[in-house]
Amino acid sequence: MTISFSRPLALSQGDPAGVGPDITLLAWMRRRELGLPPFVFIGDPDVLAQRARLLSLTVAIRETDCAGANDIFANALPVLPIPAGIEVVAGEPHVATARTTIAAIEKAVSLTISNEALGVVTNPIAKSVLYESGFPFPGHTEFLADLAARATGQSTIPVMMLAGPKLRAIPVTIHIPLKDVPKALTAELIIQTCRIADADLRRRFGIEQPRLAIAGLNPHAGEDGTIGKEDETVIKPAIQFLRSEGINAIGPLPADTMFHDEARARYDVAVCMYHDQALIPAKALGFDDTVNVTLGLPFVRTSPDHGTAFGIAGKGLAREGSLVAALKLAGHLGRTAEGRL
Repeated sequence: MTISFSRPLALSQGDPAGVGPDITLLAWMRRRELGLPPFVFIGDPDVLAQRARLLSLTVAIRETDCAGANDIFANALPVLPIPAGIEVVAGEPHVATARTTIAAIEKAVSLTISNEALGVVTNPIAKSVLYESGFPFPGHTEFLADLAARATGQSTIPVMMLAGPKLRAIPVTIHIPLKDVPKALTAELIIQTCRIADADLRRRFGIEQPRLAIAGLNPHAGEDGTIGKEDETVIKPAIQFLRSEGINAIGPLPADTMFHDEARARYDVAVCMYHDQALIPAKALGFDDTVNVTLGLPFVRTSPDHGTAFGIAGKGLAREGSLVAALKLAGHLGRTAEGRL
C-alpha cells in the first residue's frame, strides 16, 4: 500500500564534509524500494553533486522550495539550496561551513513550525567544528529546544530518546562529563524527564500506558546504599512521586540486568541516568536502525544515531540504514500528529 504524505520532511545537511551527503544520496536512491516519505534536503546542491560523482552514483538533483518537493521527489532529489561558501572536501571539516550547517537546521525547524514541512530530520553535525565558530549549545538537542522556544515564545524542555526495533532508551543527563553526573542528577530532573517521556509515548507513539524502567546510577542500583547513596536519596523518591501521579515507573533497577531480551519485554522505555548508560545498549542492539528522537518539542524531530564519520565520508563505506529509519519514523510520527494514522 502506498502511503501519501501531505508535506515533505525537512532534512538538514549536517556537516557537509561528513557522511550526511553520502547517506542522503543512498537513501533517496532506495526511496521506492523502501517506501520512504518525501523529503527536501536543505543544504548545498553542489556538495551533493560532488559527493555523487565521488561515489559513482547517478542521482538527479533539483533545486526547489519546500512546496515543490513532493512533486519532484519521485524523479529527483529535491534540494532547498544553502551554499556552503567554500569548496567542501569529503572527510575534511572546516569551520567556514559552520554557518551553513546552523542555517540548515534553523530552516528545517522554521519550515516545520510553519507547517510547510511534516517534521525535522537532521544529518549528523560535528560539535567541535560548531564550537570553533562560537556555537553556544552543547549539541543538536539543546539548539532545537532554543529554536522552538524562540518560535513559540514558550520554554521547551527537550528529552533525547534513542528508538530502535529492540529498545527505546532515554538518558536523563546528556552531554556532560561523567564526573558531573551525580551533582546534575536531581529528583526534579528525573520527574521532568519521565513526565515528558510518558506524554510523548502516549501522544506520538500511541502507547496507552507506557511502562518506564528507571535505571540506577551506581552498580547494582547502589546495593541498598552501600555503593553510593543517589539511588536511595534521589532516584527512588522520584519514582515514588511519579507513581503517585499515575505514571507506570519501576526501579531503580541495576543497569547491568536491564537490557537482555526478557528484561526488555517488561517495559516500553529505559530511562537511564547518563549518556552512555542509554546509548551503549541502544547502539549495541541496533546500530544501523536506531533513531535519535527528541521528545518534548512542538514538532517532530529525528536523526540518525551516529556521527559525522569523517573517516569514511566519500569512500563508499557509509551505510544509510539509520537515516532511512529516521526518515520513516519522522514520517510516521508526523502523520500521527496530523491524525492521519
